[in-house]
Amino acid sequence: MNRMLLLINPKAGKEEIRAKGIDVIDLFTKHGWEVTVRTTQRQGEIPEILRERAAEFPLVVCCGGDGTLNETVDGLLSCPDAPALGYLPAGTVNDFASSLGIPKDLDEAAKMIVNGERFDCDVGTLNGRAFTYIAAFGAFTDVAYQTPQQTKNLFGRAAYFLEAIKRLPNITPYHVVIEYEQGCIEDDFIFGMVTNSVSVGGFKAGEQFGVSMNDGLLEGVFLRAPKSVAEMNQLINAVLRRELDYEAIVTLRTTHLHLHTAGELPWTLDGECGGDIPDADIRVCPQALHVLADTKKAPSGEPAKAEEA
Repeated sequence: MNRMLLLINPKAGKEEIRAKGIDVIDLFTKHGWEVTVRTTQRQGEIPEILRERAAEFPLVVCCGGDGTLNETVDGLLSCPDAPALGYLPAGTVNDFASSLGIPKDLDEAAKMIVNGERFDCDVGTLNGRAFTYIAAFGAFTDVAYQTPQQTKNLFGRAAYFLEAIKRLPNITPYHVVIEYEQGCIEDDFIFGMVTNSVSVGGFKAGEQFGVSMNDGLLEGVFLRAPKSVAEMNQLINAVLRRELDYEAIVTLRTTHLHLHTAGELPWTLDGECGGDIPDADIRVCPQALHVLADTKKAPSGEPAKAEEA
């Protein structure tokens, strides 16, 4: 019988795992898995568990939101011979699951794990810390982890917009130098994100890029600071229409970039606080994560060369 380590965040999302946990474990057992269950007790615990025990299991399954997944992937990247990963999405938005076509229903996600194929997925790192789908700074990036869980449970994805509206009058620009393979960009930005995902904040964001999650490239989008209310309105409209060719929007594709600012730059990694980082070194780890998924639904393609911004 194969051995599985099942990591559960019992406080994630609407705590659906409490109602369906036994059924999920029963399904895994019927398919020949000996399941070891660990519930998380505190933030930052999962990487510690994986460093100690990942070598005992050919498969690690995590159940929780994007933050739980982030900790799991961060821990797996530190393992010399990382086991495969299964994901049971139980958070509010679950962008990584959306990008890979993993069902949000826990029963269906569990079936995908037992029937799925291995998909070797790229992972990003910021100063060595992993992120599965986004590293971001600037306007609204702290909304995901500042929004109370009760509000998320009540309003779902709309909770993020309610929280974001409160921040509009206090948007702060940051003077940032962005160095990447094709050159250097220096300007004032109100927002920036580096992603390996077709879904950000629950919205599909990858069509214009032709995003592949295993091509060895990261995608960057940076919004220049508007100089007037009129420019701000134009920028917001361009973002809502996803007009990435708008002059105030900088886009790029690369394997490595470095961002520097004179002061502290607050970052968010996969919806969790990443800390204040004035010098951010962001790299891609090509196909470093082995996810059980429906490979027909996963956005993939041949490795490509980075494009100029």
